[in-house]
This record gives sequence, structure tokens and C-alpha cells, in this order.
Amino acid sequence: MSTGTSGLGTEIVGTINKLQDVFTTVGSSASAIDLPQICVLGSQSSGKSSVLENIVGRDFLPRGSGIVTRRPLVLQLINRPAGSAPAAGEGAAKVNGTDKAGDKAANQDEWGEFLHLPGEKFYDFSKIRDEIVRDTEAKTGRNAGISPLPINLRIFSPNVLTLTLVDLPGITKVPVGDQPRDIEKQIRDMLFKYISKPSCIILAVTAANQDLANSEGLKMAREVDPEGTRTIGVLTKVDLMDAGTDVVDILAGRIIPLRLGYVPVVNRGQRDIDTNRPITTALQKEREFFDSHPSYRTKSAYCGTPFLASKLNSILKAHVRNTLPDIKARITSQLQRFQAELQSLGGPLGDNNANTVIDGNTNDLSFNELSGGARISFVFHELYSNGIKNIDPFDQMEDLRMLLYNSSVRYSSISVFLVLKHCEQGSTPAIFVGTSAFEVIIKKQIVRLEDPSLKCCQLVYDELIRILGQLLAKLQVFRRYPALRERFNSVVVSFFKNAMVPTTKLVSDMVAMQACYINTTHPDFISGHKATTLVTERMNANKPPPPAADPKRITSAQINGGKDLDVDAKKEEPTFFGSFFSPKNKSAASKKASGAVATMEAPPAVIKPQAALSERETMETEVIKLLIHSYFNIVKREMIDMIPKAISLTLVTHSTKNLQRELLQELYKPEVLDELLQESEAVVHRRKEVIGMVQALNKAEEIVAGV
Repeated sequence: MSTGTSGLGTEIVGTINKLQDVFTTVGSSASAIDLPQICVLGSQSSGKSSVLENIVGRDFLPRGSGIVTRRPLVLQLINRPAGSAPAAGEGAAKVNGTDKAGDKAANQDEWGEFLHLPGEKFYDFSKIRDEIVRDTEAKTGRNAGISPLPINLRIFSPNVLTLTLVDLPGITKVPVGDQPRDIEKQIRDMLFKYISKPSCIILAVTAANQDLANSEGLKMAREVDPEGTRTIGVLTKVDLMDAGTDVVDILAGRIIPLRLGYVPVVNRGQRDIDTNRPITTALQKEREFFDSHPSYRTKSAYCGTPFLASKLNSILKAHVRNTLPDIKARITSQLQRFQAELQSLGGPLGDNNANTVIDGNTNDLSFNELSGGARISFVFHELYSNGIKNIDPFDQMEDLRMLLYNSSVRYSSISVFLVLKHCEQGSTPAIFVGTSAFEVIIKKQIVRLEDPSLKCCQLVYDELIRILGQLLAKLQVFRRYPALRERFNSVVVSFFKNAMVPTTKLVSDMVAMQACYINTTHPDFISGHKATTLVTERMNANKPPPPAADPKRITSAQINGGKDLDVDAKKEEPTFFGSFFSPKNKSAASKKASGAVATMEAPPAVIKPQAALSERETMETEVIKLLIHSYFNIVKREMIDMIPKAISLTLVTHSTKNLQRELLQELYKPEVLDELLQESEAVVHRRKEVIGMVQALNKAEEIVAGV
């Protein structure tokens, strides 16, 4: 195996190794950096472990039936010339194993180190296998479960190329023994988490003596890399293929093409493993196979494990060079983010932000929806305004004529509407003789404005509670101190409830003020004279023209010397209650009245108008409708203007001015302050994580700064 490698290539790959070590110490948060790596993918029987051991030149991986690799193994191969002095940072280390003296003497240039056992060197590679098993079971137990938590193993040797590989659990289909029932899904989810990253090079291992289309590794690789731009295929068990068959068509890309191509290898068989056949002997046998095989001997330099290791080394170096600028940028970005989070977790309580959110002066503005004070403005100018405007003063009146009659007003003629004078007694200016009817109706309609006005108060209160919820969810200080969050919420809600009492009273009083005094001298109120004129013009415009006189017709008055014989008796005028009788009833009453003895019947239990409106009644009702509309519109305009001002004064503005003082009084009490500032366990744990990430990112920034 060739051991030469450029200093620049070693430095670049070594940089990624150092970054992996740094981020592994702080857990899964390192995945945000997405470091370039080569992930080994294949089914349980594909020969994955043998490929890795051949690359290393040592037996060190666990073997057995079922799932052997149950945690990702980050394998960092570091080329270290024989007899060289320890590199910077290696230092002295304790030697693992009871037979460490003899083993160290024979293999002093090759050893392994685990990241979870800092400072401890393993010269005996069988003990590396034992430690992998031990640490796996420590994290997953003995029930064949799996874990995404990686094991980091460094192997220093003069016989390896500087390379980093991630050995992933083998793909399985059917759970066996005490394996979890969903073991296939668990493994697939873990594998996809690694191979779906754009910076991952996929090493898909497939047995050459099976149909390539059935390769589980290639199937998964094509799901995340359909163009095959970052997948390299490894064909194992080439020596076990049927006589007369080969993988030449696969290598030529005529079956499933891959941009990085395929490399055929020959691994040790199970008998070789059982008899502890040295890997050096297996590699020599592999070379002889390709050099002598009629299908491969002309291209034998591109076959076998040494070529695979060299190709992976070149691919990884080029990949790291291409991704390093982006890695630097992401490290800087992540460092800034975690520093900001750390400040929020450990910083002071800071100022209360309720005022700025209510006023809409927050920097965290939303482009998708109204928030804060903008929503309160929407309640005032859209919901409340439209709700008041849509109230019709006559939508709940069945018969306006009944109200007029019940007001005990007697209308002798249309001219009664033209009487405009001040009552000699009382302070309310009269608009016509029917002032009492007008006031009864308009006051009843004004009272209807109280419900939507109080509803407006409730909607604004709900928005203030909504703002409170946003503050509690957004500010880190409340995640840090749950007791403070509960107390803060309680104090603010109580403050808003107390402020609602004078607010609803003021709103109700404003409606009552409008109802208690009807100002008919308001400059915008239509006068009785103008109302009568408008109604008269409207009714005259709707009347049909009078029939033209027939010159040939001779009237009875002409025959009788100007006297009309049909009007000897005085015409009957409509009475005050005339419309309460239908024409049929009036005719019967007339017949009875013409009898010798006049009779009267008792009035019915319910007296309602029976006849249609007369012209005079139509005129009277239309005029009073016009007057009511005019005055009610004035009141509605004033309420739309004044109610939001009243709510703002006693609820919104009152809160922005006095809430901070209330919070200081209720929260900053010596007897409760210590209890309120008791941090939650989740925050303490998160702070430790963030501190670790900040330290790791600072270290990572130092590592990549000199590359």
C-alpha cells in the first residue's frame, strides 16, 4: 500500500479531523456545521467491515451475527511516519492493556485513541474492538438497539493514508432475536441523517455476486444523490462470482453510472477471519487476483484496496478544499448565534418591553400579519366603526305608527312639523309638537350602542392579553425563570382586569350621556322644516298626475245652478283612531249608528291599526324617520370618535404609563425575589450546552483560521 501523501493534503484532512473532535465533545449541535466526510453504506452481508479493516491493515472491528455496528464509528486514519516524534498535542499517554509493554515494543508506530478516553493509547487492536463493544453497550444496552451517538476513533500508523471514514450500521430488513420491531426504520432514519447532507461523500458497498439493481446501499444513495455526483461504489466478493462473469460493465458505467466510479476489491473470507489470516497476506492475495484475472489484469492498477484508499484520500482532500470557505462562514455565523443566545440566558433581566409592543415600536415587526398596537387600531377603526355604522335605528321597529300613537300626540295637520319653538318649561328645545315621540324613539336607539361599545372594550382587552402572551413566549428571561413568568403573567392580567372596571363604566356613561340629553340644536341636525319639505317633495314626485277635465261632461253643480247635490251633508273627516278600523268594520259601525238606538261594544283586548297608512300618516312617519336618521347618525359619529379615545385613556395608555410601576411594586419584593429568580433545570442545562458550543466554535475558528 502506498503511504505517500502531500503535506497540504494531510493538513486539510487533519483540519476536518480536529473539527470533528471539537464538535463531537459538545454533542449533536455540531451537525449544524455539516463537516465533509465519507460515510460507508451497505447491507449487513456486503463486506463493509472487511473493506474498512483492509484499508487500515488491522483487525479491529466487532464481528458476529445480526447488527454488529450499532453506533456510527468515526474512523480517523492519520499517516504518521515510523519512528517520528509525537505530534503537537499528542503528548504522553497511558498505555491500555495488561500486556502493554510487549505490545508497545512490537507496534510502537501504530496505535488507536478514543475521543471518550482522552490520553489513553491502544496498541493492542483487539482491545480497540473490545472498547467499541463496551462503549456501544454502555449507550445502547445489550438488546441490539442502535444509537446515533458516534464513537470517535483515531488510528495512527505509517501504513495508512490520512483519511476520515464514518462506518454506519448495516442496512437490515427483518428484525431477528431481540432486535426492536422497527429496527429497519430506525437504521434508515439514522443513515439518511448522515448521507442526505450535501457535504457527505457516500461509499456504497455492494457484493459483486448479487444483482446490482438489488443493492440496498446504492438504492439509498440514489434517493439522496440521484445524479450520482457524490457516490463512489465499492464492489466486494469479486472473487466469488460465477466463472465467466465479471464486473467490467459495472466499472464502465453501463449498469448504474456513478460520477466517482466503482472500485472492485477482494476481502478475506470467513475462513481467513476465523484462522486470523493476516491482512497483509490478504492484500497480497488480492493483488495477485487482479493481476492474473483475464478481465481485470489490464486495469489492475485501478482495482484493489490500495487504489481505493488512495482514491478516497484524493476525493476527500478535494472535497474539503471546496467546502472549507463555506465551513468558515458557517462557524462564524453559528458562533454569533450561540453568543447571542448565551447572552440572553445569562444576561440581566433587562427593561420591560410591554410598552414598545403595545405602541408598535418593536424592532421585531411582522410582515405577514398585524401585531401589537396595530391590532388594537384595527379593532377601533374597522371592527367597532363598521359595527356602529351598520346599526339601523328602524330594524327592530315593527310599526312606527304605533309608537307615534302611544306617545299620545295628536297631529291636526302637516303644519305641526313646522312649529319650532323652545319649550317654556324644561331645557330641551322642541322640534315639533311630537317631541315626546321623537325622544322616546331616539333614546331607545342610542341605548343600543352600549353593547357594541362594551364589546369593543373586551376586544381591546383580549388584544392586550394576546400581547402579553407574545412577550412571555418571546423573551428568553421568562424561559430562564418560570416562577417569574407565572408571577409576571398574574400581575399583568390582574392589572388589565382592574383597568377594565373604570373603562367599561366610562363607556357606559358616555352612552348614557347621549341618551339623557337630545341636542336638537346640533348644527348637523336636520330641521323639522327641512325634513317636511324633503318628504313633501318626495311624495309629490311619486303622485300620479290629476286626470284632465272633460269639456263635454256636465256636472250636477252646473245643472243645479252651481250647487252640488252630492254634498248636502258635511263630508266625514278621518278621526284620530280612524286607521284602527278596517273599511268593513267602519261600514258596519255606520249602519249601527244610524239605528234608533246607538250601541257601543267593548274595545278588543289588543288594538292594532287595521287600515293602510293614510297620506297624512305617511307624511308624519316619513318626517320622523328622517329626523331620527339625522340625529342617530350624529350620535354614531360621535361614538365612533369618542369610544376609542375613552378606551385608550383608561385602558391602553393607562397600561403603558403605569404597568411598569405595578410590576416593580409586585415583583421586586425582597421576600419573593429569590424565589422568582430560581432558574429552571432546562435553562441551566441549555446554558451548559450553549457554553460548550461557544467554546467549541471558538476553537474551530482558531483551527480553520490558519488553513
